[in-house]
Amino acid sequence: MQEHIEAVQRMQDYIREHLYEEISITQLAEVSLFSPWHARRLFLEYTGLTPSEYIRKLRLRETALRLRDGEDRVVDVALECGFKSTDGFQRAFNKEYGHNPKAYATSPVPLKLFTPYGVKFKFVKSGDRRLSSTRKVFLQVISKPKRKVIVKRGIAAKDYWTYCEEIGCDVWGILTSIRSISGEPVCLWLPEQYIIPGTSEYVQGVEVDSQYDGMVPDGFDVLEFPAAKYLMFQGEPFSEEDYELAIKEIEDAIEKYDPSLIGFQWDNTNPRIQLEPIGSRGYIELEAIC
Repeated sequence: MQEHIEAVQRMQDYIREHLYEEISITQLAEVSLFSPWHARRLFLEYTGLTPSEYIRKLRLRETALRLRDGEDRVVDVALECGFKSTDGFQRAFNKEYGHNPKAYATSPVPLKLFTPYGVKFKFVKSGDRRLSSTRKVFLQVISKPKRKVIVKRGIAAKDYWTYCEEIGCDVWGILTSIRSISGEPVCLWLPEQYIIPGTSEYVQGVEVDSQYDGMVPDGFDVLEFPAAKYLMFQGEPFSEEDYELAIKEIEDAIEKYDPSLIGFQWDNTNPRIQLEPIGSRGYIELEAIC
C-alpha cells in the first residue's frame, strides 16, 4: 500500500510542477514507476479522479483565482494555464462552475474550487517520527484591522480533522475562491460570544474588508471582529508528511509562552487563528494579545 501511495504522490507532484505543459499518461507512468495502465488505475483509486480529470480541475482552479483578481484577460488566462483554445476553456469553466469566465471576472462570486490534497497526507502515520529538538519558533507581533470573516460553522468540532468529519473538506475550496485581505483562508477557534448554541468552537473562514457587501455562500455566516493585536508563532519549514508534528511543536510553544515577557497578556475576546500547514513556510498560529 505504501508503495502505491508514494507512486500516486509522485504523479501529483509531477502534475503540480508541469501543470501548464502537456502531460501524458506515459510521463506520469514514468514517475510512478508503474505501467501506464497500472499508474492510471492507482491514481483513480487514491484520488477518485483520472489523471486527466485531476489536471483539468487543477487548471480550472488556477484560472478562477487569476480571473477573480481581475488582472488578466480571459484569453491570456486560458492559454497560459494549459487550455488549447478560449472556446474550450469557456465550455470547461462553465461546466465546472456554472459561470461564464468573462462574466465571472467582471463580478466574482464564491465558487467550489478543487482542493488538491496530497494522498500521502491522507494515509501518513506519525509513528516514531520526530522533529529535531533544536528547531526554532519565531515570534512576531502583528496588527489585524477591523474586519468581517465569512465562516462555515461546524457542529462540535475542536480541530481540523473533526471539522472535516462534520462538514467535509470542500469548504476550503469555496473559501479560497473569495478574495481575502490576508491572502488566504483561515481556521478559527471562536471566543464564546461568537458561538451559536449547537455549533462548533472551530470554524473555517475567510477574512474580508469590514465594508464587504459581496455574496455570502449559502450556509455561511458573517462575523465582525474589531482591530486587534496578535502574537504570531511560526515554526521552521517541515516535510509535508510531518505536518502533525509541526502543529504540535507550535501548540507546545504557545502553551509554554508567557506574553507578559513582552508587555502583553492573552486576549480571549478575539479568535485564535490557524493558517494552512505549508511545509515550505513552517506552521503558523496566531494568538490574540492585549
